[in-house]
Amino acid sequence: RTLKDATNEAMRDWMGSVDTTHYCLGSVVGPHPFPTIVRDFQSVIGRETIDQCRATIGRLPDVVVACVGGGSNAAGMFHPLAEHAEVRLIGVEAGGRSDSDGDHAAPLTYGQPGVLHGSLSYVLQDAFGQTAGVHSCSAGLDYPGVGPEHASWRDTGRVRYTTVTDDEALDAFQLLGRLEGIIPALESSHAVAEAVRLAADMPDDAVLVVNLSGRGDKDVQEAARLIEHRR
Repeated sequence: RTLKDATNEAMRDWMGSVDTTHYCLGSVVGPHPFPTIVRDFQSVIGRETIDQCRATIGRLPDVVVACVGGGSNAAGMFHPLAEHAEVRLIGVEAGGRSDSDGDHAAPLTYGQPGVLHGSLSYVLQDAFGQTAGVHSCSAGLDYPGVGPEHASWRDTGRVRYTTVTDDEALDAFQLLGRLEGIIPALESSHAVAEAVRLAADMPDDAVLVVNLSGRGDKDVQEAARLIEHRR
């Protein structure tokens, strides 16, 4: 089951019981005002990052990296920083197994404009506008669309979006655990992998922030299975 399936079920139930229930989605997708509501609550992430960087290093970071599925953690991180042009913002989508249809979950990289769950954004779809299949080793990134604000940031160039493959994310999952004793979620591991790639070409005094959007305790068994399968 994917994030799309969960959203479908939530909206279907809501439509059938609007008098007694309210729709509270955890990502920045769906019709207005839900993407804005979720982004505003999640923006505490970006505001705290700004405050902590100013308190500890006396300035804002040079680069901020976050993974993007529906895009809530990244929207919460990026929104307070978007007005600070000196900060590079990098969103990382699920590159999956390959760039072939159905092998990834990267609508901002490979998708086309379309409507999904009530909002206009970039969507992975076929020639007839039907939602395409997606794949990611991370359950939280396997969504064929993305929050509409990310689509805007992509079009204006304020945020650069890229992809990280399953194998690269699994390598980063192990790397952070081995070097720092932190087990990141597989979603966050995509951001860690991109950060490692970026850091190789950055000066020693540069400051790069990675948003670890979740803990990897839930992912240990799946990660072990996938890592063993690669051998």
